[in-house]
Amino acid sequence: MNTILDSQNFNSKPIKRTHVMAKPIGAACNIDCTYCYYLSKQDLLEYKQGCTPTLQGDSLETYIRTYIESHNAPEIIFSWQGGEPTLLGLDYFKNVVALQDKYRPEGVIIKNDLQTNGILLNDEWCEFLAQHDFLVGLSIDGPEMLHNAHRTNRAGRGTYKQVMKAVDLIHKHNVSFATLTCVNNLTSKNPIEVYRFLRDVVKSTQIQFIPIVEQKTFRNEAPQSDGQSWQAEKQVKQGDKRLIPGNANSVVESFCVSDLGWGNFLIAVFDEWVKNDIGNVFVQYFEANLASWIGESSQLCTLNPVCGKGLAMEPNGDLYACDHYVYPEYKVGNIHHDKLEEVSYGDKQQDFGHAKIETLTSECQRCEYVFACYGECPKNRFIKNANGEANHNYLCAGWKKYFAHIDQSLARIARVYGYPVKFGRYSDERMMQTIGKNQRYII
Repeated sequence: MNTILDSQNFNSKPIKRTHVMAKPIGAACNIDCTYCYYLSKQDLLEYKQGCTPTLQGDSLETYIRTYIESHNAPEIIFSWQGGEPTLLGLDYFKNVVALQDKYRPEGVIIKNDLQTNGILLNDEWCEFLAQHDFLVGLSIDGPEMLHNAHRTNRAGRGTYKQVMKAVDLIHKHNVSFATLTCVNNLTSKNPIEVYRFLRDVVKSTQIQFIPIVEQKTFRNEAPQSDGQSWQAEKQVKQGDKRLIPGNANSVVESFCVSDLGWGNFLIAVFDEWVKNDIGNVFVQYFEANLASWIGESSQLCTLNPVCGKGLAMEPNGDLYACDHYVYPEYKVGNIHHDKLEEVSYGDKQQDFGHAKIETLTSECQRCEYVFACYGECPKNRFIKNANGEANHNYLCAGWKKYFAHIDQSLARIARVYGYPVKFGRYSDERMMQTIGKNQRYII
């Protein structure tokens, strides 16, 4: 087959992609992290009593075939998460690779990423992952004390030593990996210790940080996406002590990061990264922020104007609007009786995605940094802003502080690498206006 590829087409047809976060073992996991937002799905989605559902046999083959058919692109990426997907065993993923090869179109590359706590990884696992070029996302929260505070096994013991064994195996077998670190009430207070540990001890060159934000009702109440699901009169105003994690009558879980705690964490890590690691360590947020400053699309759905581009799939084939919206009211289809492409681009999913920008508060719309986050993840929009407007983002104060701090540095970085600076206080347009006023060009 003659493969024709340009920026718009593949095989002489428009490029077509979708993305699904497959959870082939659902919420089943071999550890019991304090802040896990997914373990409760076993009750919410009515898993059969005493039974762990899995995506097996014909269902697995149906998923792989239909997922491939939903693409017209030179590369297709499968994402496997949980729960803990390695509980399915190595033979399961050997079968996955075989089925992918069975349905792989000529000229197409298929890749996989696997999110894991690492506890079940051994030499055989890592040999397989390296051989088939899996990108492993390894969950680790920092040095032993910080990691073990929340990432414990069923007996309440920390899992740090087991995860570090996985780190050694990953390096031994040259497995491609990235680290995923949850920024919670403790890690947020130790940003440099966490970052240097990931960089120098784990030797991660791809680092992802996730802010832990959960209302106390998250186990049985779906987050809003359209500004209507949470009653405005019940929302707490920005600055209220009930928004402080661990405070009396707090509306968020005690393990959460605070708004300014999130911003201060990112600022400290950014300064360390700018000073020592540009070009050597890739921090997902910093890469995404730079893209926003130069006017390109961020690779992160949470920072783009439209979300909903990544579905989540449960073991029975049910599809949900997003990994953080796996609640009955956000079910959008099932792979056994709905075409994946039609679900991805259907009205329900499109409405979900566009609601992110269409329901911005007036404060967000006027914000000079709206281009950088567009109100961030809708699941975090559960407070009133200082003016009393509902459905504002819980992390807003932290994001604003962080964006203002990195603004000038990102403009410098962009110019060093030859990119135009489209947004921010130091954009090309603003700098030209400054020069026109005979003031010093400060970058």
